[in-house]
Amino acid sequence: MKQIKKIVILVYIASIFSACTDNDNPIVINEEELITTVRATLVPQNGGASVTLESIDLDGDGPNEPVISVSGDFSQNTTYTGNLLILNDTETPADNITLEILEEDEEHQFFFSSTNNIATTTYNDQDSNGNPIGVEFSLLTGNSGYGAFTITLRHEPNKSGMNVNTGDITNAGGETDVQVIFDITVN
Repeated sequence: MKQIKKIVILVYIASIFSACTDNDNPIVINEEELITTVRATLVPQNGGASVTLESIDLDGDGPNEPVISVSGDFSQNTTYTGNLLILNDTETPADNITLEILEEDEEHQFFFSSTNNIATTTYNDQDSNGNPIGVEFSLLTGNSGYGAFTITLRHEPNKSGMNVNTGDITNAGGETDVQVIFDITVN
């Protein structure tokens, strides 16, 4: 009887191992990329000086604060064409995370907000379902003043949530991949 139990157990174990073949599809875990650099380049549509907003945080969630810079002031009542570049500078050469965001466009959306009515934004790009992404955007400045301009990248937002397609983050849900606040001046 013990001999039969051993044979049954061996057959069972062999069937488990033979069920696993090279043709089995592995489970792919899409790990979150390290984002070290957020760079927004803004070019005035009617000429003038471009403005670059940049945040560099080489230790990610480490103890060091990001280095945040703004290359100059914005002109008042001016429309700027904006383009975002998202990088992982811990790799050589730097990994362009923007390409992954565009490849997985249905799973990502940038949100923009400002204080003191300093600027408003509109989306200039769409995912494959016609929803906004935000890698390309327009920024319209108001009257002279200063305020905070925030760029937030959400992973797996609810793009069909109320007002999410207009850039309202309130009902977006999802997970924040990166958020940067820039102090800007409009002259």
